[in-house]
Amino acid sequence: MTKICIYGAGSIGCYLGGRLLAGGSEVSFIGRARVAAQLRNQGITLSRYDDSRWKVPPERIDIATDAAAAAAADLVLVTVKSAATPTAAAELANVLRPGMIVVSFQNGIGNADVLRAALPQNTVLEGMVPFNVVERGPGAFHQGSAGELEIRHTPAMQPFVDEFRKAGLPLSQHADMPPVLWAKLLLNLNNAINALANRPLKEELSHRAYRICLAMAQKEALALLKRAGIRPARVTPLPVSWIPRVLGAPNAVFDRLARTMLTIDPLARSSMSDDLEAGRATEIDWINGEVVRLAQRLGQTAPVNKRLCELVRDAERSDVRPSWTGEALLAQMRAAAGASSALNEIS
Repeated sequence: MTKICIYGAGSIGCYLGGRLLAGGSEVSFIGRARVAAQLRNQGITLSRYDDSRWKVPPERIDIATDAAAAAAADLVLVTVKSAATPTAAAELANVLRPGMIVVSFQNGIGNADVLRAALPQNTVLEGMVPFNVVERGPGAFHQGSAGELEIRHTPAMQPFVDEFRKAGLPLSQHADMPPVLWAKLLLNLNNAINALANRPLKEELSHRAYRICLAMAQKEALALLKRAGIRPARVTPLPVSWIPRVLGAPNAVFDRLARTMLTIDPLARSSMSDDLEAGRATEIDWINGEVVRLAQRLGQTAPVNKRLCELVRDAERSDVRPSWTGEALLAQMRAAAGASSALNEIS
């Protein structure tokens, strides 16, 4: 049996690893001492928005706090936050055998490149997790939205495809992953808005003002991607270029259209919202910040996404968790956009 190692026992890592374990795969984890103690005592309890449940008992949990544990694996899934990618790359470079496969299941665009540069003797693949996972208690992880795992196609990955299928996590494989990563990032631009709103995702998206904020951020990013010659992949039933218009539609129209696009648990929040709640640094620089950096490379500006970055950083430094109303946040976005009629016309 192949051995799979999860490097980064956070919400995504524990959920993916737990599902693979429940499907019969041999899985080990690398994580912090606090998480290791929890999993050894509690095991892993998994749930999904459709009321599916899985339980992995403590005796089946193999978790270490040292990267050396990855040496015995055949496949390594990197699931740490983007800020920790350079550390992960350096640690794995010291222990992985040549030829081992590494998959970056992380937010952002460039994490696989960071890993690839440090691991020239390994096959490093871009991956994408489209669904939301929240930690509901020690060892308890809940998938709050729908979607299938996406990964760059390579023949070397084929021996592992059946492992994911048996776990109920089929892999959608692509020859070209950057368009898929950008499509996911366009959807993830809502993470900052959800974190600032301090509301469940489903409730936030029921308010048109919040949706217009997201539409403005997406429209800005789409214009930059077009200038850069990048066409995001279609990862929802609607083409990505249509989504800003749908977001700006009146509530009754949006509700009808969204039923074909969104399956979200009523209590689910973005990972960025969870990070603010826990007092952790967010991944704002690898989500909205990616749009700002793209604009800079093109000699352009991205005022809406830049302002969202600023507001989230302010929230990280604040002792009081902000809860922006949709109208107040939209006023910030419109002020940032200034005279840009292209961004303001959707409202």
